[in-house]
Amino acid sequence: MPSLCDVLRRYRQVPQTEADGAFNYNRASNRRGFLNAGVCGCCGPLRPRYKRLVDNIFPEDPKDGLSKSDMEKLTFYAVSAPEKLDRIGAYLAERLSRDVVRHRYGYVVIAMEALDQLLMACHSQSIKPFVESFLHMVAKLLESREPDLQVLGTNSFVKFANIEEDTPSYHRRYDFFVSQFSAMCHSTHEDPETRTRIRVAGIKGLQGVVRKTVNDELQAIIWEPQHMDKLIPSMLFNMQDADDLDRAGHPSTPSGSGQDGDENPAALAENCFRELLGRAAYGNMKNAVLPVLVHLDNHHLWDPNEFAVSCFRIIMFSIQAQHSHHVIQQVLTHLDGNNKSTPRVRAGIVQVLLETVAIAAKGSVGPTVLEVFNTLLKHLRMSVDMELGDGSRRNSNSSVSSVRGRESDERIVQNAIIQTIGFFGGNLPDYQRAEVMMFIMGKVPVYGTPCHTLDTVKIGPQGTKRIQTMLLSSLIMVTSGFKSKSMSAALPPPFLDPLFSISLMEDSELRQLVLEILHNIIDRHDNRAKLRGIRIIPNVAALKIKREKISKQDVAFMKKHGQQLYRHVYLGCKEEDNVHKNFELLFTTLAILTIELANEEVVIDLIRLSIALQEMALNNEENMPMSIRCGIMALVAAYLNFLSQMIPNPLFCQHVSKVIELRNLDALYLLPDHIFRDKCPLPESLDKDDRQLYFQTADLAECLAGPGYNVERLSIPYIPQVTDEDRLTRRKSFVDTVSLQVDIMSSSLPDKQSELAEEITFETLKKAIDTTGLEEQEREKRRQVMEKFQKAPFEEIAAHCESKANMLHDRLAQIFELTIRPPPSPSGVVSISAGHTQHPSVPVYEMKFPDLCVY
Repeated sequence: MPSLCDVLRRYRQVPQTEADGAFNYNRASNRRGFLNAGVCGCCGPLRPRYKRLVDNIFPEDPKDGLSKSDMEKLTFYAVSAPEKLDRIGAYLAERLSRDVVRHRYGYVVIAMEALDQLLMACHSQSIKPFVESFLHMVAKLLESREPDLQVLGTNSFVKFANIEEDTPSYHRRYDFFVSQFSAMCHSTHEDPETRTRIRVAGIKGLQGVVRKTVNDELQAIIWEPQHMDKLIPSMLFNMQDADDLDRAGHPSTPSGSGQDGDENPAALAENCFRELLGRAAYGNMKNAVLPVLVHLDNHHLWDPNEFAVSCFRIIMFSIQAQHSHHVIQQVLTHLDGNNKSTPRVRAGIVQVLLETVAIAAKGSVGPTVLEVFNTLLKHLRMSVDMELGDGSRRNSNSSVSSVRGRESDERIVQNAIIQTIGFFGGNLPDYQRAEVMMFIMGKVPVYGTPCHTLDTVKIGPQGTKRIQTMLLSSLIMVTSGFKSKSMSAALPPPFLDPLFSISLMEDSELRQLVLEILHNIIDRHDNRAKLRGIRIIPNVAALKIKREKISKQDVAFMKKHGQQLYRHVYLGCKEEDNVHKNFELLFTTLAILTIELANEEVVIDLIRLSIALQEMALNNEENMPMSIRCGIMALVAAYLNFLSQMIPNPLFCQHVSKVIELRNLDALYLLPDHIFRDKCPLPESLDKDDRQLYFQTADLAECLAGPGYNVERLSIPYIPQVTDEDRLTRRKSFVDTVSLQVDIMSSSLPDKQSELAEEITFETLKKAIDTTGLEEQEREKRRQVMEKFQKAPFEEIAAHCESKANMLHDRLAQIFELTIRPPPSPSGVVSISAGHTQHPSVPVYEMKFPDLCVY
């Protein structure tokens, strides 16, 4: 029997062709196996078949590549005997690990190619153990410091990720791959081309992890924060670093890497980012959005915020529409967390919120509508408070330029908030927009009313005005394009009353904003652009005014709130700080009321209002400047010219045209085309006797005589009703001031009153006996009252009675305040409460009680 040495000697002497024909396996591989194996492994025929098939795919020279015929035999064996797949995978992993350690990268490439082909060909249940060996080999490659091996392992993992498995895996985890691919995305290799290759490979690997895990319910752990904190920043880092990579040039394709050299890391990262967000469920939105906000904070990307805006546009367009409100909620929470940040950072966050809201407004925004406005209004108040600040910040050591710079930055924040409020509200449905209008109006501070939401004590009048201006500006944007079928629904009393209260403020800018809000709501046919500018319109028909018949609901609205509208127009005209724009808006208000809400009764009321404005300018009981008086006369002329062409009455139109022609000849300062010029000469006084220059009530009534119009009401002069809104403003009536002074003087001088009362002369006795004049005056007064109650409209009578009742309640309140004193307390301390000084209290044992109370 030959010895072992004889067998080895004969094996070495066999010719090459004989060895190939007899055994068909690689001699070099057998020799390596002989050194590591026992007696059974020293001879090829005694080795397991799967090992021999695996060994045969490796050529003697790795440059020859994978042997296709031998690979087909190995694949056929694996498909025929799937129970051997785990052993094939383990043996391939063993060979690959050995080749990696020995730096035989050619054999590593061949081994990975064989693994890929086996993975693509086998789809049986036995592939699970084989996948474990495959992932182990991919992990070996990724742990290597060689870029080519990392790219090779990534490409194999991507191929594996594209395979759809029949059954889920209960024990497989991808934590290592998430960490390793994320590290590759942040590669800082010295060579730009190599750095780009590694980053592209890392992004592809993360994309493979996403595809492999997000649809697998057993892999929900991928959405946990520890994984999202690695996935999301890696993608954003490459999206952010796109400019640097472009300047570095496109990398070339190395041998064996299998990567397309024209691929852009930023584009790949964006696609992966979109794919991840598109697969996110509702419960995973927070973990997906929060890392984006943290990344923007860490890299200071809120100022400038172009990248932040682009990121959230990608988010809003990638996620499902019903999840949009969750993203808005996350941004609002982040804005609250940055309330102490610099103004530009807060402005950047608000602008990002504007972009998200703009995309989500037309879809489903969920329950966060009012929460968005509440948060924005809170930050608006904070911004105003920071801008105005307290005296310590202004008087600190900081330079004037730095303080002004901070104020200008705060203005940027405020403008961004207003734009966000307006844009969001303007894109909401009408039913939600009405709620938002009520919500914002409830936040507007009004003097004399409790304001629980915005404390205006600390910021003072200047800050209060700023908040009022900004909130009204946002209301203009919200009401733009608002179309309501009924005025009572668009202008309910909780909205209309505070709005009109603001219109009585002694600030022309606030009054302009209020009128613009009314225009947005009342003008339902978009006629404002045609009426822009106060002027004498020669042909109103050429404007092609859109108009519909007034509905019953609007008729009821005008009966209930018409006097309130007229009153505020009347009071708004006589303000001394009115400018050209105020008169333009007042003219537009009257014109829109005529178009949208005027029937025959309302037309008569508007004519009475116009005549009352003319009489106010002529009598000048308010001591108004001549420019304001002429402006009112011009407003009346422009409106009556418009009204005369809107109603089918030629006589009325001729009378108005005649007055305007006479003014063109003798009084240009009473026409809007001249008075609102910069250098228009003003008269010293207005001549009441020149009746032809003014609109006369009798002439107008004669023109309107006939069916349809109750001209008897024209003879009743219009008197604005007195309501509680006067007490909500900061104006004080001259009559109230005089009456208050008289009360004070009369109460402080009782002795002189008694002396004056005791002086009786012949003249006083004669006047007391002669009562004929008093009877005539009383009779005339009763006649006027009866005529008023017979001919005046019910709304005006009700307003007059209500004003008297309000005056009575005010007087009673003053009397009670003076007479009712709080009971003395034993403390004996002088205090001030509610603006009244409390006198020193008396101890109980020193109090003097009436005799009837003592027993």
